[in-house]
Order: sequence, then C-alpha cells, then structure tokens
Amino acid sequence: MGKCPICKLVTLLAGIGAVNWLLVALLNINLVTKILGDMTVPTKVVYTLVGVSGIILLVSLFKTCPCVAKQS
Repeated sequence: MGKCPICKLVTLLAGIGAVNWLLVALLNINLVTKILGDMTVPTKVVYTLVGVSGIILLVSLFKTCPCVAKQS
C-alpha cells in the first residue's frame, strides 16, 4: 500500500482488526464488542470496515493503488 490517505486508513483499520483478533485469541477479550456492544449496528459497521480493509490489502498485493501509480 502507498501513502495516500485511503491507503493509510485501510492499513489502520486492518491493523485494528488484527489487534482485536490477537486479544480474542490470547485473552478472550473482544474490544469491539466491549466498547460498542454485542452485534449492535456500530459493531457491525466496524466489522464490515475491517473486513473490507482486509480485502483491499489482499488486492493490493497484486495491484498497485491508483494514487501511488499516479505519483510514480
């Protein structure tokens, strides 16, 4: 991923998701549900954003971000 604001946001959201899963695996603590509630609308929004961010990061392994391609 490049340095454009969207790339930074995608990386941040995926990182938050990764840390949350680490806490779930090691300590059985889900920070998203502790902060936002169990399967409330905000929780579903966070999970959706993290999931979409993960997909975008996977795609970025094979395709360059258009913002970064313009800068090159």
